[in-house]
Amino acid sequence: MGNKAKNAGLVGLGLAAGVALTVQVSAWAQKGADSPLPLEELRQLADVYGLIKSDYVVPVEDKKLLSEAISGMVASLDPHSVYLDQKSYREMRESVQGKFVGIGIEVASEDGYVKIVSPIEDSPAYRAGIKAGDLITRIDNVPVKGLSIDEAVKKMRGKPGSKVTLTIARRGDDRPWVVPVTREEIRVQSVKAKMVEPGYAWVRISQFQEATLDELANKTAALYKDNPDIKGLVLDLRNDPGGLLPGAIGVSTAFLPKEELIVSTKGQIEDSNKSYYGRREFYASGGTDPLAKMPAQLKTVPMVVLVNGGSASASEIVAGALQDYKRAIVMGSQTFGKGSVQTLRPLSADTAIKLTTARYYTPKGRPIQATGIAPDIAVEETAEGDGLNALRVREADLQRHLTGENEKPGANKARDEAEQRQKALAALKNRQPLELGGKDDFQLAQALNHFKGLPVKTAKPEAVEAEPSSAAKALPGTETKPPELKDSKK
Repeated sequence: MGNKAKNAGLVGLGLAAGVALTVQVSAWAQKGADSPLPLEELRQLADVYGLIKSDYVVPVEDKKLLSEAISGMVASLDPHSVYLDQKSYREMRESVQGKFVGIGIEVASEDGYVKIVSPIEDSPAYRAGIKAGDLITRIDNVPVKGLSIDEAVKKMRGKPGSKVTLTIARRGDDRPWVVPVTREEIRVQSVKAKMVEPGYAWVRISQFQEATLDELANKTAALYKDNPDIKGLVLDLRNDPGGLLPGAIGVSTAFLPKEELIVSTKGQIEDSNKSYYGRREFYASGGTDPLAKMPAQLKTVPMVVLVNGGSASASEIVAGALQDYKRAIVMGSQTFGKGSVQTLRPLSADTAIKLTTARYYTPKGRPIQATGIAPDIAVEETAEGDGLNALRVREADLQRHLTGENEKPGANKARDEAEQRQKALAALKNRQPLELGGKDDFQLAQALNHFKGLPVKTAKPEAVEAEPSSAAKALPGTETKPPELKDSKK
């Protein structure tokens, strides 16, 4: 036993030395050699490692201990920083290509459970009736409490055609809901486009992927070929959880003059402080420019951007840029507030960490993190109220979320009051899921009213019609001077 403990201690000391070397190199590279290393804490880490190896009830593999240590360390930072093992890394690469095998949900951690941020349209979860705000408490009867978000996601992934049984807790329901969901290959159609009325186009981006710009160019070109006199375009970013930054830059560039600043980032290290402009180098790599096929009218046609609490990350970058330049009227409700940058740092050929490294800022320098983008014209989800959006989780609701510069303490408390929850649940009872872009889409109808100069209804009894905001008074397509920009790090 003594030799075993001694060997474990030596392994622990080796681990501490390795960690110390890595931390030291990183510290020297980023802050200089004057930053002291936390040697006492590193010794404690080595001691704990040694004790587990020598005294735990059953033997534990070194690989498992180290992998879990890395995972826990990264997960403790914020909800979006995660360790990606071999399987997770592969699945992440598949998802940005627009396909993966699973049930089709965007999730976050809440009080130890998995909270649904948004079901992906036309996915198994969407068809099963799973809604934003639902809590997953069990996966195949295994309690979720105590699992990391990454572990929970792994349990919901699997082979196409296999089933996973979820236990769902929904606010206002006394009993949990058990629902079997069949996994399938999720192929997310990034862009949809159609004419909703003569002269008015609707373009929906459900997620920013590698194919988004090609899809946007092809579908808008087809629309304009058949309808050359489009008088207004609605860009629908509701429930769009985000995705790839180049896609957001490209979509913004499609509607703005060339060379404009789209978004900037600020972080701790120099490499995190960048400005991204409407140039091909920032939104496309190799081959032809996907925006070359875009109809010229897209630069000037009047626009409304629809957003809600499910609009996050890349969709907030687009909404913020078009709003800052007064290129479009942003309509709907406050966005999710995911204004942080995640950078992949490979650890090996098939593992990595996704680490939060910076915050996003709109062209005018407005921070997005935790506060999101406020609409120019606030319009609720339905004529009867804000529907599901009133129950939606936002960035500021997540535990350990990165604090926003403009975040006000308790800003989201009102949404969690029991009275408001019950009112929203009562309004939602027996209501069918909203079909975005359909004939009963209340917010889309208000966007069309705006184009036609008709009153825009907010659905609030105390303010049936919204007064045009200062941004709304400067109609898109007219001459509007953009904010003065500082040309830094082009």
